[in-house]
Amino acid sequence: MIQLEGDNLEGGGQLVRNALALSAITGKPFEVSNIRKGRNVPGLKAQHIHCVEALKKLCNAKAEGVEPGSAWLRFEPGQIEPKTVLVDIGTAGSVSLLLQSLLLPSILAGGKVRLKIRGGTSGKWAMPFDFFNELFVPQLKRYADIDCKLVRRGYYPKGGGEIELKIRGRHTFQELESAPKIDLVRQGHLMQIKGVSHASSDLEKAQVAERQARAAKQALSRLNAPIQISSQYSETISTGSGITLWAIFSLQEDDVDVNNPIRLGADALGEPGKRAEMVGEEAAKRLLREIGSGAAVDSYLADSLIPFIAVFGGRFRTSEITGHTKTGAYVVEKFLGRCLEIDDENRMIRKIQTE
Repeated sequence: MIQLEGDNLEGGGQLVRNALALSAITGKPFEVSNIRKGRNVPGLKAQHIHCVEALKKLCNAKAEGVEPGSAWLRFEPGQIEPKTVLVDIGTAGSVSLLLQSLLLPSILAGGKVRLKIRGGTSGKWAMPFDFFNELFVPQLKRYADIDCKLVRRGYYPKGGGEIELKIRGRHTFQELESAPKIDLVRQGHLMQIKGVSHASSDLEKAQVAERQARAAKQALSRLNAPIQISSQYSETISTGSGITLWAIFSLQEDDVDVNNPIRLGADALGEPGKRAEMVGEEAAKRLLREIGSGAAVDSYLADSLIPFIAVFGGRFRTSEITGHTKTGAYVVEKFLGRCLEIDDENRMIRKIQTE
């Protein structure tokens, strides 16, 4: 039984989500204590509970301590089975955070997995849907055929968003040696900037999405690259807006390698009293910082790639090695042994031979 300290390093829900994913694919049970101990409201939240419940369906697992506010969790996985899993978080809890628990098991399920998830598609401290779809999913297509669809957006506080994923992995946990490796070290040439500026339909009259997009484009105009940012409105339960931007690079001046995509992303979220122009400018400034780092992986994506580089192998250079990144490495090595090398000075992370 693997023992984890939930207040280790960054000490948030990511530790639990990564542990669930790695437990499911390795078949190793775990216990975690002091869950989210340093948070204002410690213990498991609805989103974490739905992670557990979804994995109970996907890999026939058993679990104890699965209740709101619980500081302790015990999880015993069974066999992963390709199937359809429906999850309704019931709040604006992030669908992309929930997927941190489900993606690895789904990719290594040995067949087609279909996920239908309802919750929040944009929220604080969480990867928005467009970032997930345009930056994270392209990296995962090395390992699986993935079809990701946004059915509807969901903003805080009521959520109500919905996404659908169809995943068919190309490898099992026993076939990892034949899987392609991540190799994201050099940024290369900036080819273009793309983005999605979105808002609830009740903000269309005020042109919130267009204003976010214009402000972002103006802030990014110093870059010598074409910029394309679309504006979208959706019928949603709660009022909200946001923008996601991504820069596309290539190691060749005239072609983009779709098999090893180099993309850096940034986003910003609208809030009551926050002008749309500020939202667009905030996202653009974040993207400019990522581009200026010279890295091939932004600091937000790096956290999510940690379990995948540990399982499939490879290396990447990020703009910043955060506490979230080191927390992910802590969990990985509990399940897989010492297999990651983190070079803080050069901001490099690589897979090494397991001892």
